[in-house]
Amino acid sequence: MQVSQEEILHIANLAHLNIEENEIENYLTNLQDILNFANIVNNAPVENLDITIGANEAKNVFRKDEIKVFQDTESLLQNATSQEQNMFKIPKVL
Repeated sequence: MQVSQEEILHIANLAHLNIEENEIENYLTNLQDILNFANIVNNAPVENLDITIGANEAKNVFRKDEIKVFQDTESLLQNATSQEQNMFKIPKVL
């Protein structure tokens, strides 16, 4: 697919870019390179490939959510500015 100067100017207008006359050729070359690469990717042979989501089979490993009783609550709460029923008391966050 070839890109014309008019198309470059139209794209620049849509993107609110101020392109100087001497920059059009540079934009034209860069956009053409991008479109050529996209064409290569679109035409890559993928018929006999397996579907993959990631490069490996790793997945998130979560620990079981268990309640544990902490024995030394006094030392845990010793630096709390305020506490209530063996818990940190914090200001309301709305």
